Formats: sequence, C-alpha cells, structure tokens
Amino acid sequence: MALGQNHTTVTRFILLGLTDQADLKQLLFAIFLLIYSMTLVGNLGIIDLIRTSSPLHTPMYFFLSVLSFLDICNSSVFTPRLLTSFLITDQSISFSGCVVQMALMNIHGTGEGLLLAIMAYDRFVAICHPLLYRTIMSKHLCVQLVVITYAVGVFISAVQTGNAFSLPFCGPNIIDHYFCDIPPVLQLACSDTTTANIILLFFSALVIVPTVSVILISYAYILAIICRMRSLEAQRKAFSTCASHLTVLSLFYGSAFLVYLQPNPESASAYNKILSVFYTIVIPMLNPLVYSLRNKDVKAAAQVRIHYLSRREICQKDI
Repeated sequence: MALGQNHTTVTRFILLGLTDQADLKQLLFAIFLLIYSMTLVGNLGIIDLIRTSSPLHTPMYFFLSVLSFLDICNSSVFTPRLLTSFLITDQSISFSGCVVQMALMNIHGTGEGLLLAIMAYDRFVAICHPLLYRTIMSKHLCVQLVVITYAVGVFISAVQTGNAFSLPFCGPNIIDHYFCDIPPVLQLACSDTTTANIILLFFSALVIVPTVSVILISYAYILAIICRMRSLEAQRKAFSTCASHLTVLSLFYGSAFLVYLQPNPESASAYNKILSVFYTIVIPMLNPLVYSLRNKDVKAAAQVRIHYLSRREICQKDI
C-alpha cells in the first residue's frame, strides 16, 4: 500500500501461531510444555552446578553458565506465549508488545550466536595451546567477552528492530507466525521493504558469517589435533563430543541462516515457522544435554550436588 492512503494505523497484531487445527493444539501444547520444562530444569540445573561446584569454576563452564542463562531467556521470550496460543482464542499482541518481543529475540539470539563462537575458540585454546590456556583465557578476558557479547546483541537488536518498526503499518495486521519475527512483520509494512530487507540481510550476515567462520576454523584445528592422538579410544570420545557439538551448532546456525539470509525472506512463511522452532525452542533444550551431561566433570559435580541436597533434606526431616 502506498504512503498517503487513508488507512488506520495498526495498534495490535494477530499472531496465527503454529497451526489452526484444533485437534493438533492439545498435542502440541503437551510437547512444547515438556520441552520448555526440560529447558528450564536443564539450564537452571547447569547454572546451579557451576555456581556451587569449585572444580567447575573455569572459563569453559563460565561461558556455559552464560549460555544456559541466554537459553532460559531466549526460550522464555517465545514458549509461554506459544503455549497460551494453544489454549485461548485471542491471538492478538499489542504493537509495543511486538516491538519488545522482537527486541528481546534479537538480543538473546545474537548473544547466543556470538557466545557459541567464543566457546568454540575457548575449546581451541584449551586443546591446541593447553600450556597457555589460563594465561590467554583469563577471568578478565572472559568477563570482557561476555560484556561485548551483550553489547553487540543490544546494538544489533536496536538496528534490526528499528529497521522493522520504522516503516508504516496501516493494515492488514495478521502475522503468519507464532512470534513477531522480522520477515513476517516486514511483509505487513505499507511501504516498499526492499531497503529494509537489504538491512536485514546485511546485519544477519554480519553476525552469522563471522561466528560460523570462527567455529569452523576452531573445530578444524581441534579435529586436526584429535587425528594425531595415539589412543583410538581417546579419538573416539573426542570425535563423538565434537560431532554432538557440531550437530547442535548446525541446527542453530542452519535454521537461522535459512530464515534470515534468504534473498526474499518474506516468501516462505510456513517453512520459516518450522525452522524457527529449532533455534528458538529446541536448541535451548538441547544445549545443556550436549555441552554438559556428556561431560564427566559435570556428572561428578551433579552426583556431589545431589548427595549434598539429599543429606540436607534428611537432616531437616530429623530436626
């Protein structure tokens, strides 16, 4: 629609959600409630373990605790509203609510992508330069990297959210998605979105391409070191760990890449909704499983923590 036409400014948007089939909504509610519960329990458990276990006070687990925090925040931006959409008929969201949701999505999504690259670099230093690890990955540097991660996330979020909502919206107001993502919101703008799509593509590439490059280069060096190991059992365990990490990274970056780096990201809304489920809901659940529960240090810390909590509960009952 051209500017200057007499249209009412949009004050609310309608989110169509994942499906309009009533018979699927109860099943999807149960599935996503389970996923969200596992996300909260897994990530809160990891944060608690790292906080209370002194052997886990290392750069790797510091970054892992930050990742768990980001996963909780990221999942909580989308999942509660998605669960509500399966139970009620009112699917509307205010204009300001849509802006806030998009801004939070960009902050946590960008932060997670950058943090995954930092974690890959941390593993590269630990495996390829073990004698210099403590010197390079100092506590001061780790805190600086996390601060930079959030700063970049806020900057990218401000640019991308401002890019989307600086356009006029005068109707229709129906978003074919389960949250206020940038491509479907741009589709509702009442003006030409060519420039907005170019900005979306550029800043998405500005985050995704460098972080993916750091991850691929870091793991290439790590795999080269693994191949030189003399023990076949050590090689097998290392390859298994790297394979699980790279699988989750592929799901996260692959789905984000296909959604945000399309030449015309407005054209495949149903396809994008399915892809978005991976990086907004599924990945936050998988991260603690992949990065922690396969780790012997975390397992040992979990056993100590469970033993401590069990003894405390018994003592409280005796009192």
